[in-house]
Amino acid sequence: MRLQQKYPKLFDRLEDKEIELRHLLSVDENYVDYDSEEFEFDVDEYNFIIYISELTQEALGGDKMEELIAKLSENSSFENFMVSEIDLYGVKSDLSTEEIEELILNQIEGILS
Repeated sequence: MRLQQKYPKLFDRLEDKEIELRHLLSVDENYVDYDSEEFEFDVDEYNFIIYISELTQEALGGDKMEELIAKLSENSSFENFMVSEIDLYGVKSDLSTEEIEELILNQIEGILS
């Protein structure tokens, strides 16, 4: 299913309707990067790192970004949830990358309803 059909409220706020998931958010598995001096998210505490794109942030606006953070932090799918910046989170979850992406987009769609 196309993203535009699945998340119509979000796409109503986006200028470009042909964007891909990676333009909206990024969910990556966390790992120890020995080449980096930044160890912001402990691998044992946070197994995924989530980045909310600037496009998605603009579509939501500041108040709704705060609402998204609140909803995600309360979500029982996340054992641990840490906000590093308004657009960058560490989470510990048993969900897959795809399930986390869908959960976040569903939360965004719900906030925009």
